[in-house]
Amino acid sequence: MSEVATVEPPKEATTRRERVGWYFYDWANSAFSTSVVSVFLGPYLISVAENAQDAHHDVHLWGIPLASGSVFAYAVSLSVLLQVFMLPVVGAIADRSSRKKQLLALFAYIGAGATIAMVFLTGDRWLLGAGLFVLANVALGASNVVYNSFLPQIAGPDERDKVSSIGWAIGYIGGGLLLALNLVVYTLRDSIGVSEGTVARWSIVSAGVWWAAFTTLPLLRLHNRPAVAGDFETAEAATESRVGRLTDGFRQLGRTFKRMRAYPLTIMFLVAYLIYNDGIQTVITQAAVFADKELHLDKSVQIETILLVQFLAFGGALLLGRLARRYGARNTIAWSIVVWLVTLVLAYILPAHKPLLFMALGALIGLVLGGSQALSRSLFSQLIPPDEEAEYFGIYEIASDGTTWLGPLLFGLAYQLTGSYRVAIISLLVFFVVGLILLLRVPMRRAIIEAGNTPPEVV
Repeated sequence: MSEVATVEPPKEATTRRERVGWYFYDWANSAFSTSVVSVFLGPYLISVAENAQDAHHDVHLWGIPLASGSVFAYAVSLSVLLQVFMLPVVGAIADRSSRKKQLLALFAYIGAGATIAMVFLTGDRWLLGAGLFVLANVALGASNVVYNSFLPQIAGPDERDKVSSIGWAIGYIGGGLLLALNLVVYTLRDSIGVSEGTVARWSIVSAGVWWAAFTTLPLLRLHNRPAVAGDFETAEAATESRVGRLTDGFRQLGRTFKRMRAYPLTIMFLVAYLIYNDGIQTVITQAAVFADKELHLDKSVQIETILLVQFLAFGGALLLGRLARRYGARNTIAWSIVVWLVTLVLAYILPAHKPLLFMALGALIGLVLGGSQALSRSLFSQLIPPDEEAEYFGIYEIASDGTTWLGPLLFGLAYQLTGSYRVAIISLLVFFVVGLILLLRVPMRRAIIEAGNTPPEVV
């Protein structure tokens, strides 16, 4: 068993100030998840693709026919597939750099800039929209690798469930607030003389502006710390050029994967999380498409439902955080997965043109959405060796975002083969069932000890 690393705790005032700054990166980037991914971009991008479709309702990429209704799902799938290769390298680089804040800024502003550039997504430029989304989503994943690696530095073992849950909760408030403002504009669109498509496009752009603006606060309050794996600024092999730094990052990634084999229980948890989170992320990204194309609900109903989800997720994240302190994070996550299973079955049988039923389903999701993700993040932070946070969170982001191409791919293929979004949504059951079974097989207390950490009182 490896020894637990001892690090001198920062002063309480500094820790509190850093935590507030850390929380606000969730506030900043959640606007992308809500206004762009969950509401506006999916249906809008499909509408743009429909302007370019042929008589068979297909668009063509390098001669390959793609159903216009599957374009957004395929874009999500491609973006997260690319993250599989990039995010662990980002983590390795972050751990070997004493400038984490600068890395966070780089990826955040690339993502925000790509989102703002969607102002040019008009006419039949579906490929431009898909490309910008891929760039923005990859940048979001990379920034989250760096962001999540700050968690063990600002919170001790018994505090991480709480701190992580507060971060998720504040993120839902931030994303929900911008979405509420966009709803006001959408509701007034006829009186101010703009089309639904124009409102959607500018709502997408507003998320990029929000993301860029509020990233300033964490950059002001978070502190750089000495590199935990050899600073790039002093590593002899990396002083030649930036290419040398990237090469060193790949070498460090290889060493991380080799060392990770010494922690099989951590790997088991990651596999479980990879699978059930794939289902969660696919439901989030495809909910607007399902509501629009299958349930035929008005955009205002969709926005109101997402707002309901956002604000309930705020309370839900805090509630599940408290339940985790009493019953353990693993058990609380397991029960949240059961709720997700029930939600998919209800979505499959949900009749069209029933906004109140759709909103009730959204309320059910809101209660477990933030908590299931926040607790997974804090639980993983207990399962990684000390001083290797960014590297392991790079691999975690693969499980969080970088492998969620499987769900959207299954969703897109199910629609392309059957023409039914109901079949597409129910096909996601497999991710939650398998993920739950694997999660329950992980002995968490032993896994935490084997990683060299001190378990909290209740796991």
